[in-house]
Amino acid sequence: MIQMNEADLRETKAGKTVVKPGCDMKSPHVLWSDPVEAEALKVRLDDLHRAKIRLADEVLVVGDYIGDSTRAEIAYARSLGKPLRFTHPEVDPDA
Repeated sequence: MIQMNEADLRETKAGKTVVKPGCDMKSPHVLWSDPVEAEALKVRLDDLHRAKIRLADEVLVVGDYIGDSTRAEIAYARSLGKPLRFTHPEVDPDA
């Protein structure tokens, strides 16, 4: 999230409207402390993030690690024909 916040600042300074994930479920929080509720929240957040991708003119993938969720989001963005940029191009699964 630190890298995402830094990218947000840089993109906003460049005049772009930034839409990014709003929750970091990898960090402990009372809102997702119950495992059953956390799983339901993850499903809703995944749906919300796909909606954000649909709104985007382009997708910036931040960081030097691509997990399963990000890999799925990249595939989804590509299926929609959205341009992608990577802060670390070497992690592009299709590179």
